[in-house]
Amino acid sequence: MVTRTVLADAARLVPGMTLAEHDVVLHEAEAEARGVRSAPTVIVSDGNGGEVFRAEGIPTLNQVLVALAKAV
Repeated sequence: MVTRTVLADAARLVPGMTLAEHDVVLHEAEAEARGVRSAPTVIVSDGNGGEVFRAEGIPTLNQVLVALAKAV
């Protein structure tokens, strides 16, 4: 399963989810500031911008859903 598929499934299950995809090549400074060392990296943040979950590689749907629950 690819990252986009997992995140699309999560978005269908959690309608309020906001998804932002960043190209680490085009936004190298932002990736470095957030500590992104590999692609794909999935970061789930809470409403204040605090990181509640990070997956380097493809996360499972369950991991993303638990992270989203922690974020709200």
